[in-house]
Amino acid sequence: MKYNFDEIISRHGTNSYKWDSAPDRDVLPMWVADMDFRTAPAIVHALQQRVEQGIFGYTRVPDAYYEAVTGWFGRRHGWEIRREWIIYTSGVVPAVSAIIKALTVPGDKVLVQTPVYNCFFSSIRNNGCEVAGNPLVYGNGTFVTDYEDLERKAADPKVKVMLLCNPHNPAGRVWTKEELLRIGEICIRNGVTVVSDEIHCELVYPGHTYIPFASLSEEFLQHSITCISPSKSFNMAGLQIANIVAADENMRRKIDKAININEVCDVNPFGVIATITAYNECEEWLAQLLDYLEQNYLCMKEFCQEYLPDFPVTVLEGTYLVWMDCRALHKSSEELERLLVKDAKLWLNAGTMYGAEGEGFMRWNIACPRPLLIKGLKRFRNFVYNR
Repeated sequence: MKYNFDEIISRHGTNSYKWDSAPDRDVLPMWVADMDFRTAPAIVHALQQRVEQGIFGYTRVPDAYYEAVTGWFGRRHGWEIRREWIIYTSGVVPAVSAIIKALTVPGDKVLVQTPVYNCFFSSIRNNGCEVAGNPLVYGNGTFVTDYEDLERKAADPKVKVMLLCNPHNPAGRVWTKEELLRIGEICIRNGVTVVSDEIHCELVYPGHTYIPFASLSEEFLQHSITCISPSKSFNMAGLQIANIVAADENMRRKIDKAININEVCDVNPFGVIATITAYNECEEWLAQLLDYLEQNYLCMKEFCQEYLPDFPVTVLEGTYLVWMDCRALHKSSEELERLLVKDAKLWLNAGTMYGAEGEGFMRWNIACPRPLLIKGLKRFRNFVYNR
């Protein structure tokens, strides 16, 4: 491989949220969803050049930024985004929060498919709305949608928005065209706007295809809003940049107002430069990253089959977040998270962070050099068998 993803880079002492939040240096963090790989060299080089200029004032988002975003999605995913549909902001979470503010009033309900990304819950509640859960059905190592329940929930006149996670965190699903069509048809029929968080869209493995929800038809485009960012795929979350894609002019105007009300309408120069570089110059790096992540998953799967047969992991179609069934330990997820940190020096996410349906499960972040992954798996095995 041209890029060395096996390189172990110390992040201690860098104010890393992932590494420097642990109670001591011996804890191996496999929780927060950022990667322990150096980002693409082209991005690093572009940022270094910008730093050399030495002045870090307010930035203007240039034409090249919009061309990079629209060019990437057109080339890779066959989705032709118009420049005027794009609203930039500081992250997908601020984007989701602003969209909910724009499209609901306090007391409305927002549909989510649980277990799901934990910030969905806070974004809903912070805007005075209620969570309407459509629990995913778990079986045979994967998750599927309960469409009858979705239809019932969407029919509630208080439900105004559905937050879709595509690909899904933490279930690891990359929704198929048929699944997206069925979800969209239910929502459109019931007057529910789909807000699709597609931040993990580039992290998809062979045999699966990411399909932008809004690309399925003109009707889907007009009844949905998409949130995208290069942050997960290129390990640049700290640069804080994302895009909202809204084709409907009325919705876009409301969202733009909410973005300004929430004061998340400005972005920093490094995020702009990194986005342009990622989308224009880093496709080869991304391809090699995906190969490495897939091998990490296969390594983990084989390890669990051999040494941890009572702890199956879900089929990973997309993302670098693996969902592990830990119900054999007969402990709550929160207790297990605490004990793993204390006794095994391993930090995983408790499944209940993603909703009550996550009880008994843990989420692993496998976006790290393989020696660290193996170290984490061995610590988990030792914890299980030496209790």
